[in-house]
Parts: sequence; structure tokens; C-alpha cells
Amino acid sequence: MTSTGRAAEVRLSIPADSAYIAVPRSVVGNLAARNDFTLDAIDDLRIAVDEACSLLLPQSADGVLECVFEIAPPHLTVRTSAVVPNGWRPDTSSFGWTVLTALVESAAAESVGGRLTITVTASATAAETL
Repeated sequence: MTSTGRAAEVRLSIPADSAYIAVPRSVVGNLAARNDFTLDAIDDLRIAVDEACSLLLPQSADGVLECVFEIAPPHLTVRTSAVVPNGWRPDTSSFGWTVLTALVESAAAESVGGRLTITVTASATAAETL
């Protein structure tokens, strides 16, 4: 839970360069740890965010990845987005997408106005029941 006991949101903008992928991975790990996720669940969420960023990275038309981390205990939702070429969607039969969806409670890709957003959601309570 946040220090105020309320939901919170963290926004991050990074260059679409593989050298910066560690930043959102670190942020989600820290936020999950602060919200009582198990160590295994934290690792799973880090990998899922890494996969989401990796799917968008080569497609980013403006060279920027945006990440929004929404904390609403016990849930943590991460929306990773980028401006992508017209009509591009991630291959949901790819290994990366399969890994991403296996590690979180839900994963989805949505395109609005040329910006593709990959949303992943995990729950600290779901991690306890696994």
C-alpha cells in the first residue's frame, strides 16, 4: 500500500533503446516489493515488463517508450506504450507474447491513434495462491 493508503500512479518515459530497458524493470520490481508481492511474483512481473518493452522497442516510431505503473493494492498494472507504424500489432503467437501472458494475471494490446499500449496486471494476492 502507498504511504497515503491510496492508489498511486508512476509515469516513466525512456528512450527506445535496449540500454534503458533495465529502468522500467527496476521500477516495477521496487513498486511490487513495496506492495507485498512475493519474490517470485516480483521476478515474474519484471520479466513481463521486460517482454512488453522488448516487443515495442523496435517499433517505436518516435524513439520513446512510455510506462505507466498504476498501484491499487493488491493490484499492480503496467501500461507500456509507443507510437508505432500504422497497423502494427504484436504477434500474439510469438514466444515473447507467450512468456508475457504466462507471467501475469492479464495482458492485452490496444492501439489508439497510432499509439500501441501493452497492459499487464498482476496481483499480490494471486501470487500467494500459486
